[in-house]
Amino acid sequence: MRTRRPFKSFVESARRPGTRLQAPGSPAGVRLRIVSGRNSYASPRVGTFVVSPRSENGAFASSKAASSHRPEGPSRGSPDRGVVIFDLDGTLLDDIALIGRTAARVLHEAFGTDPAEAEVQYYRTTGKPFELQLAELYPDSTPYERLVTSRKFHEAKVREAYAHATVFPEVPKVLKQLDRSGWTLAVSTGAEREMAELVLEREGIAFFFQQIRGAAQGTKEDHLREYRGLWPHLPLVLVGDSRFDIEAAQKVPGTIAVGRACLFPNWGITPSDLVRWGAKWADYSLEWLPQALDRLVPMKKSRPRARSN
Repeated sequence: MRTRRPFKSFVESARRPGTRLQAPGSPAGVRLRIVSGRNSYASPRVGTFVVSPRSENGAFASSKAASSHRPEGPSRGSPDRGVVIFDLDGTLLDDIALIGRTAARVLHEAFGTDPAEAEVQYYRTTGKPFELQLAELYPDSTPYERLVTSRKFHEAKVREAYAHATVFPEVPKVLKQLDRSGWTLAVSTGAEREMAELVLEREGIAFFFQQIRGAAQGTKEDHLREYRGLWPHLPLVLVGDSRFDIEAAQKVPGTIAVGRACLFPNWGITPSDLVRWGAKWADYSLEWLPQALDRLVPMKKSRPRARSN
């Protein structure tokens, strides 16, 4: 039987001076003021501060107009190809190993789980909002325990993962290729939308995406159904890295699932795993994603114009 430390001490450790915490599921998203570095930047969406421990230039430098440059809804005309929806962590960002270690530490502090076991548990349930992962892993925990644990995890993820992670090397080129080929691009993540926007801005790829949905907007399936409402007549493609992603895509009509595989010392998902779960294409890199989509969703041939007499 798993031993658990008193939860009160964990709660107190989350309420250190200088940190403002708000429920991740609230409409305004997570509000953080992290005092782990010298430089702070205002989040354009939440109006609070994120402090970078990484460099003098900061990890999260964002423009006040960050969100105003991304169209709300399908406003770039009528795309010919469809909509490609990317997961964030482990798909666009090379950060899953960092997040896994962060989750292991938080779960150990909150519930006394052995860190190595906690890391594998996190990987096995990844793809869901963290509070849903906690409900699955610790069904006897209270909603309050899961809420506070989730708060601390999201805060720690900023400092220990997002401040250091970068996009996979091939991602900017792939996004440019898809954009030029007429695909509309969006994001669906279990992280907070505001934080996802900051990270994508920092990495210089936010302008590619018309829409971003995060934890406060529901699960992957919720996001896909909302995107289906925005683009009712176009094929949707979900690019994910977990079984949860692939299965969510299969629940929404007209959605194709493709996947990025990954290998870690204690955990791994192979391309064969993703295909077995329902992915139509999978690889360890997204380098050949544009070519794969050309095969999965062929471009419609335009009809020749009728000759006038």
